[in-house]
Amino acid sequence: MTGKYDFSDIKGQVVVITGSGQGIGRAIAEKFAAHGANIVISDVNPETANKTAQEIAAYGVETLAIACDVSNKEQVDEMFAKTLEKWGKVDVLVNNAGITIDGLFIRMKEEHWLKVLSVNLFSAFLCSQAASNIMRKVRKGCIISISSIAARGNPGQANYSASKAGVIGLSNTLARELAPLGIRSNCIAPGFIRTPMTDKIPDKHKERILSGIPLARPGEPEDVANAALFLASGLASYITGHVLDVNGGISGL
Repeated sequence: MTGKYDFSDIKGQVVVITGSGQGIGRAIAEKFAAHGANIVISDVNPETANKTAQEIAAYGVETLAIACDVSNKEQVDEMFAKTLEKWGKVDVLVNNAGITIDGLFIRMKEEHWLKVLSVNLFSAFLCSQAASNIMRKVRKGCIISISSIAARGNPGQANYSASKAGVIGLSNTLARELAPLGIRSNCIAPGFIRTPMTDKIPDKHKERILSGIPLARPGEPEDVANAALFLASGLASYITGHVLDVNGGISGL
């Protein structure tokens, strides 16, 4: 995004992105780094986090790799403490970490329900609370949470759909509560995006999904990254409490 699009205000910002070792999270990290932001690469896998942080540093920005289980409060608090120690601020939080453990609801195991809700939703609570307590001191900040088209419901994904619907409810509530503190909160709801996670979907199911996408193609991680960059920038300074669909026009799964 160059030319008439001005994202110069992103330069020098500190952006914490959960689940950013690969996939959509990594694409978001690269997009912000390409515009001069310093990036916290947070991933549950330390090797992935370190490798990605080293590669993204090639954009000429500072990076910090942190191995973090974002559903663990102590680890989340430590992540933000390390970020403050290095840069003294947090400008943008992107709640991107997420997992799927699919199965029909009638046979879904309790531990699979709880695990998905913990990683996908509880982590957004923990990270948003930690970030907003930093941002409120300077009365400025931006929280972006990655939801999903599945928040509308999707067979075989009761846990995932519930978690992503919860992310929207949390984000919209934060928008109302944190606006007086100068903090904006928005959601991105991707549709069918080409990632390692969606690569595992059987071809027959992929074909059915693609047939319902008006733009007739799957999305790319960069499509979501572009949306995140916009929402974090000054171009979106009057946007909060919004859910931005990035789905090629698809109305459901």
